[in-house]
Amino acid sequence: MNSVWQRLTLSDLPISQWRVASYFYRLVGVLGQWRKGSWLLQWADSLGAVLVSLVLVLAPFVSNPLIGVLLVAAGAYWVLLTLSENGKPGITPIHLLVLLYWGIAAVAVAFSPVKAQAFSGWLKLTLYLLMFALSARVLRSPRLTSWITTIFLLVALVVSIYGVRQQFFGAEQLATWNDPTAPFADDPRVYSYLGNPNLLASYLLPAIALSAAAIFAWQGWLPKALAATMFIVNSACLYFTDSRGGWIGMVFLIAAFLLLLYVWFRNRFSPFWRIWLLPIVFGTLAALLFVAFLFVEPLRFRVLSIFAGRQDSSNNVRLNVWLAAIDMIRDRPIIGIGPGNEAFNRIYPLYMRTRYSALSAYSVFLDTAVETGLIGLSCLFWLIAVTVDRGVSQIRRLRAKGDPQGFWLIGAIAGMVGILAHGAVDTVFHRPEVNTLWWLMVAIIAGKLAAETEDGAGEVKEVEEEYEGIKG
Repeated sequence: MNSVWQRLTLSDLPISQWRVASYFYRLVGVLGQWRKGSWLLQWADSLGAVLVSLVLVLAPFVSNPLIGVLLVAAGAYWVLLTLSENGKPGITPIHLLVLLYWGIAAVAVAFSPVKAQAFSGWLKLTLYLLMFALSARVLRSPRLTSWITTIFLLVALVVSIYGVRQQFFGAEQLATWNDPTAPFADDPRVYSYLGNPNLLASYLLPAIALSAAAIFAWQGWLPKALAATMFIVNSACLYFTDSRGGWIGMVFLIAAFLLLLYVWFRNRFSPFWRIWLLPIVFGTLAALLFVAFLFVEPLRFRVLSIFAGRQDSSNNVRLNVWLAAIDMIRDRPIIGIGPGNEAFNRIYPLYMRTRYSALSAYSVFLDTAVETGLIGLSCLFWLIAVTVDRGVSQIRRLRAKGDPQGFWLIGAIAGMVGILAHGAVDTVFHRPEVNTLWWLMVAIIAGKLAAETEDGAGEVKEVEEEYEGIKG
């Protein structure tokens, strides 16, 4: 059984043999001689970190087209670095599965009934994946990892502070975000600079996970106090969004973070605490949530509305959209209609229930199945499984070395879990503010995995030389 799991998660994948046999890999380093003479590329990874940081800094505050320009620049820079690579390209199983998903999306475009719209969505997906590739490259460096995560957390703190301010000083409600017949219909919902409370909640989930990780990763009481402040403010702002999907994501995030934290510290516990610590912690948290449910009226009303079925207008819209999306999948189950919300918007009116329009399927999993079929959905699950498995493996490796970089991996996995839990019931993945953060979480794990394989670069070179000798 263990052997099957290792094969499924590509744990024993011979990357070095793939590099030797791949025609695509032979393009890596074709501009290597030019790079040796370049003064600017002496700081290649630092410049890449600047581009990634610019995307993270500006995403909550500027329009999507400007973010698109920055993603184009980041993608072009990654291509330049790859073609001028002088070794250590950092290919991992995560990279290969991301490439596979990109290829599946390309095939979906070819068979799409709305090729122009699907091609536009494929281009956007390509930009996000290039952002992942550049991020994974620069995040191999512990220094740059700390730099990028710190910048993101500071920006998220600004976003959260403004959201908390809206809660206490009021903010114009830009849409009807609550069921008008519900007891909480007049409750304000904060949206900060992102313009939508559900989008803000999803944006804050990785910020909460990484700020929790920073409490353990940052050294010194002052940095730890700042990290704790970030965690509290980000969590408060997420609560004030009144986003039920965001709250669900927060519960899953905390559970994942605590489980991984237990993995990190487990060897320090006595046999008694190894057995009983998790039941005690999760039992205490469940009790606190139950008490909050009983005595915090707005929280109780919002939670109960999750189970109100079609009696809640928001639930009713989602149920109708989900049923229409299932019909779309049933008609094109293999490869879907093509990626992107533009393709969805062209096909969905043929299936939608009367009066229930939608920008997407209100679920990242249904969206993936609609866009790239069950093949694409299977690839997404495969990518998630491999990423989490490799991430946990790296956490154990870094724990053995006593390297605090492992806490960033804990935060990244917890952030992924939170975003997925929220994305399962909401439409947030089509927005660059969230999509870039999702791929940043994946890139943190891929970057640390690539850093581990760098030690084998010399072995790869020997294999390549032997292969060339055999050919000769």
